[in-house]
Amino acid sequence: MSTLSAKPGMRHTVSQWHRNNRQLSDTAHHEQHVSNIIRQEGRSLRNATNCQTIWDESDSSRRLSDRVWDVARLKGILEICAQKVDEEIKALTLSKAQTEQSLAATVVPLDVSTECLTLRDGRRGYELVNDPVDEELRKEVELIERVQEVLQQHIDKAFEQLCILQEARNQLTADIQNKMDALDIDVCCLSLTGDSPQISLKTNPTRIPSGSSTPQEWVQFSQYNMACAQEAMQLSQQMREDTSLTRAQLQNELEAQRRATEFALRKRNHQEEQAHHELKWQIRNTEEEIADMESDIHRLDEDLQAKTASLKLAHTRLENRTCRPGMDLCRDEAQYGLVEEVRQVEATVSALKQKLSEAQHSLQRMKLHHNHMLLDLARKEEALSLEQRTMNTRTRLASASLTDITPAQVVPLMNSSGRSNLQLLAQ
Repeated sequence: MSTLSAKPGMRHTVSQWHRNNRQLSDTAHHEQHVSNIIRQEGRSLRNATNCQTIWDESDSSRRLSDRVWDVARLKGILEICAQKVDEEIKALTLSKAQTEQSLAATVVPLDVSTECLTLRDGRRGYELVNDPVDEELRKEVELIERVQEVLQQHIDKAFEQLCILQEARNQLTADIQNKMDALDIDVCCLSLTGDSPQISLKTNPTRIPSGSSTPQEWVQFSQYNMACAQEAMQLSQQMREDTSLTRAQLQNELEAQRRATEFALRKRNHQEEQAHHELKWQIRNTEEEIADMESDIHRLDEDLQAKTASLKLAHTRLENRTCRPGMDLCRDEAQYGLVEEVRQVEATVSALKQKLSEAQHSLQRMKLHHNHMLLDLARKEEALSLEQRTMNTRTRLASASLTDITPAQVVPLMNSSGRSNLQLLAQ
């Protein structure tokens, strides 16, 4: 009969078997308890994290919504400020255009005044005098040149201020554009949900991008742009007021000087007409006197010829009586009478010759003076003609008044390509 062989390995006792079963049971209960606790904690954690995630997402959405409102509000303020800057640019451009038209309107008055001075320089002789008209015309030329200089200074300042306004407008435009881009991004972020297909995990999304700013810096930047725009607009408004006042003052000065010049011109023209009439009257009187003098000289010459015949008669009688013979050659009354007659006739002839000489010299002087008066009359007539041409030339000023200004079309600042900076930014 064969014997059974024992299985190799360690054998346990019944008590060990029971202990092992209890241990397994206790371990199972423990692990079940631990698992239950973990499950309860997991459920609580899931509920808590779900609530926290929903709250965080809701809070982020609320903050995004608030941020969108803040950006939109500030963008609206910037747009209002930009609109005011645009209005001020248009107003300053119009003021600059009006000033340029005022400057252009001084060209004709300056040409007229210069032409008047040139015309009056054509006077000759004693008519070429430095009279009040010349003084007023020179004052007018100096005033117009000063007006042109002042207006050009205002135009240059207006252009510089327009550049400043344009720069402020560009800053506002860039700021508004940035706000619009930020709004688009934030609105897009606000519209995203957990089911959106555009979402994904990103690499280091919590990093701080370079160039980031704080909310205070963000607000201060826009406030600084608006402050610069406000300061530029205030300066522009003050400049427009100063320019308008200056134009009015200069126009008043030009008008007052124009009236003073034309008054002096009319007064001088009246004086020259009076002198012209007086000279013509003197010429007529001189011509009449010359005619009378020539007639008297003719009569004096005739009387002199007649007295010469009487003197010849007396000389012949005296000479013939010297031929009396002997005692008949007597100095009788007839002899004394003839001698006295000779003396009287010779004195008369001498007086007539003296007077005739004086008359001839006077006639020569009158004729010479008559020629001088005729020459002066011609110069006076020439001067009157020049004065009339001067007055006719000044009628051109009626159509060149600075007050007749047509409102100019507003032209924005352009760059070298012919397009405005606003158009470029809009693109």
